[in-house]
Amino acid sequence: MNAVDHTLRERFGLESLRPLQVKIVSRLLDGAGDALVVMPTGGGKSLCYQLPAIELQRRAAEAGGPPGVGLVFSPLIALMEDQVAALKHRGVRAEYVNSTLNKRQREKRYAALARGEIELIYATPERMEKPPFREALAAVPGGVGLLAVDEAHCISRWGHDLRPAYTRVGEFRRELGSPRTVALTATATREVRADIRAVLGLDDAQMPLFASAIDRPNLQLRARDAWDDDEVADRVIACAARMGGTGIAYFALIKDLERTTDVLRRRAARAGLVHEIEIYHGRLDPREKKRVYRRFIESSPDDPLLLCATNAFGMGVDKPDIRFICHAQVPGSVEAYFQEVGRAGRDGEPSVCELLYRQEDLAIQQQFIDWQNPSPDLLVQCMSVIEARYAGDGAGHGTFDADDLRLDVIGKGHAHGRGGGVVEYALITLEKLGAIESAGPAERGSTYRYVRTLDDEEIDADEIADKRRRDLGRLLEVTRLVKSGDVAGFVRDYFDLEPTPL
Repeated sequence: MNAVDHTLRERFGLESLRPLQVKIVSRLLDGAGDALVVMPTGGGKSLCYQLPAIELQRRAAEAGGPPGVGLVFSPLIALMEDQVAALKHRGVRAEYVNSTLNKRQREKRYAALARGEIELIYATPERMEKPPFREALAAVPGGVGLLAVDEAHCISRWGHDLRPAYTRVGEFRRELGSPRTVALTATATREVRADIRAVLGLDDAQMPLFASAIDRPNLQLRARDAWDDDEVADRVIACAARMGGTGIAYFALIKDLERTTDVLRRRAARAGLVHEIEIYHGRLDPREKKRVYRRFIESSPDDPLLLCATNAFGMGVDKPDIRFICHAQVPGSVEAYFQEVGRAGRDGEPSVCELLYRQEDLAIQQQFIDWQNPSPDLLVQCMSVIEARYAGDGAGHGTFDADDLRLDVIGKGHAHGRGGGVVEYALITLEKLGAIESAGPAERGSTYRYVRTLDDEEIDADEIADKRRRDLGRLLEVTRLVKSGDVAGFVRDYFDLEPTPL
């Protein structure tokens, strides 16, 4: 057994790597350089940076030098928390720093980081804009030995989830001494891959692509028209009855999820479906979310579950035997679709992924696109309310959420209708611009605190319009996927990705 195999077994409890993982880990450990990894959801991306980070530290300690730390940029707080919990369970000294921590908790982790007591530190790229975090990283004995940029498509304006701080990752990398770097994503077209390298300041030779095949033979991908809730329910029930095990039916809107779930339960009882039916969405009480999550994870072929969920469920869920995924409403992009179907059949056994298309569902996604690209006037209006109420005598310490702004921003007639969602996205945009920061989750949703006033030139109307056009273009690609007659072939051509020879 070589040293890497020993580390894999002792620290991660695994006997062997998959062939593509071997190539990636070898590239990062042998000093050859950096790597761009495109691997479907559930393909084992996390181990591609966790293992080399720990092994590099072991080698440094064996040579009598300081071990350094592995730094992971991740955009999602919930995902980094889940990964850190799993690593700690394995005995890895991992921590995260994000806005859910209070000042004392952050300072304690910064101190441990500076002393070299942490092996893997997870943070959003926005954290690099905080001097205490940068100072702690600068003090780490041995510095940052490996930088992992997870969900790297967030770098690209061509991606489906651009985050401004990700566009500075190359700058942050240089500030950290240009450590060996691995960028990872499940969804990257050719344009996105080029953007990732450009932002990091690396070319194809310095950061070669390591890609697994888009096609997964055990997944049956198909799309078909559906006319009403009854037909949607019948198709979902047919998938569940055929496959037998646990599955997910994805919905775009909570009210549609709840309405169709009622139809599902009535028709499932008449059809003799043995599955228990649960719901999951972002507005559930946290205790209910935990209960449903646990029920989902613990479900089995003998005790199967049909989970009706929004896209609030799935990221970071590690269940290998999901037998079917039905999109009861169309997703907003091919990238989102591919991420979600990638959660099925991770055990290699046959699974069905069915996309049900109703033309009226496109209007829902178009509404989301309008929300996700709030106008400059709306951003200025939100900022004015925030400054008037939360930036004065309170010195920016007062917290607020979307409900606190809705009436003033969009008026009484729209505050509780479908138009009310635009305020949430305006706050998300203002957070990305650094005008406000997250103060953590609350019963009604995310809460924020004031940070600073925006300069007028920071709100780029042309960029907002361009992004809206790109988002609408991605939605158009979903309709083309549905009408293609060959879903797997369409996805393969869309990502234009040659798998790495093994």
